[in-house]
Amino acid sequence: MEETSYVMAMDQGTTSSRCILFDRAGRIVSVAQKEFTQIYPQPGWVEHDPMEIWSTQMGVAMEAMQKIDAKPAQIAAIGITNQRETTVLWDAATGRPVYNAIVWQCRRTAEAIEQMKAEGWTEKVRARTGLIPDAYFSASKLAWLLDSVPGLRERAEAGQLRFGTVDSWLIWNLTGGAVHATDYTNASRTMLFDIHKLAWDRELLDYFRIPESLLPEVKPSSCFFGETEKLGGCIPITGAAGDQQAALFGQCGFGPGAVKSTYGTGGFMLLHTGEEAVESKQGLLTTIAAGEDERVRYCLEGSVFIAGAAIQWLRDELGLLHTAPESEEYCRKVEDTAGVYVVPAFSGMGAPYWDPYARGTIVGLTRGASRAHLIRAVVESLAYEMNDLLGAMREEAGLDIAAMQVDGGASANDFLMQFQADVSGLAIRRPACIETTALGAAYLAGLRVGYWRDLAEIRQNHRIERVFEPAVSPEKRAALLKGWQRAVRCARLWAEE
Repeated sequence: MEETSYVMAMDQGTTSSRCILFDRAGRIVSVAQKEFTQIYPQPGWVEHDPMEIWSTQMGVAMEAMQKIDAKPAQIAAIGITNQRETTVLWDAATGRPVYNAIVWQCRRTAEAIEQMKAEGWTEKVRARTGLIPDAYFSASKLAWLLDSVPGLRERAEAGQLRFGTVDSWLIWNLTGGAVHATDYTNASRTMLFDIHKLAWDRELLDYFRIPESLLPEVKPSSCFFGETEKLGGCIPITGAAGDQQAALFGQCGFGPGAVKSTYGTGGFMLLHTGEEAVESKQGLLTTIAAGEDERVRYCLEGSVFIAGAAIQWLRDELGLLHTAPESEEYCRKVEDTAGVYVVPAFSGMGAPYWDPYARGTIVGLTRGASRAHLIRAVVESLAYEMNDLLGAMREEAGLDIAAMQVDGGASANDFLMQFQADVSGLAIRRPACIETTALGAAYLAGLRVGYWRDLAEIRQNHRIERVFEPAVSPEKRAALLKGWQRAVRCARLWAEE
């Protein structure tokens, strides 16, 4: 290995492919990013072109290397992190996709999932996979492809096709078709994988009529997946993890009680529960955490459908903002929301409510309510939603949570982070590097090849840019949360006849 060397993170997201090169201090040395096409064949359907995913990912990898004139010999390892649940199906002989990738957001299989629930599968799915039956996960998407696209079922049963989430698709292409593999974190999001036995579940495969020959080999997140020569030299691929689990690892969330929340278009929270898989009674998901060794660890995961998207709504649909960051200035123009609460349930409510019929609601309006009050109420709603997830996780895991790590675009909003500290009663820790997803993939890959010695060395890299401490009284916190719960009841009541 040359003196100056880097670890490459391929960060394949829902709207863009990125590549970041990190140095030993966990600093970004080079970055390249390219957006790709979102395909909407009909309402509620979302697809990507797998060849465009592959070409953009390769393009940004080459660009990131070229920017600093990095040679293949200087890349110690490649780590992959990816949009989860998105389903790719390709020809085993040619490597060509047989249909577009069906994206995690796609709802085309919602009716099939309702049928599955009606047939009494909910508890069995939860007990084995840690998930709740939903069109979000890969299983029903793959079944739809086999059932709906002429000729695919016959080809699948003849062993001619391969299925993978985006990590598998990239690994297959990087290794020239030599390796068909995924990692535990991505497998745990398919709704086909038993997270306790660490094996594909025969009964679920039978239910969805999925031949086992389609499926990738499942490996730990930090291990040798294979080698690629696509970047001009031989580079090992030694890390892979779904985006949310990679972000927790990148935030040094290595053990029980570690919690991170991501404020993106939606919001995601993961709580590390150690070697115990906690089964949720409140609609949280049990999923596998990214780990640096063979031992399997678990997380509770909760998601809110609308987070940063609510601020985009203020900007794009209501015209109350010119730019999203401007929301922070408006929040500071007023002392509070003047009793206004906004529940941004534009597409129902996720955990812990799981109410698909709830609708967006503004309550507590008076003649004195201004633009600033409404904007502040929307920004505060993001913190309330995350706090609901946190409350459910604390209750179910019974773990002591001292602080919450944050990342994602809206975590740059200082007002929101302070309000999150106030309503949760926790210290909120924002890292210097908010590219925690890519950093987690880099750490998983680098540990496997000895680029970083151990977790202790990685912890030394972890720099916190700012800590937000709670600054309101318990009485004030209780009053704020009581108002939010009343607003949520209104949002849920609206859909009732």
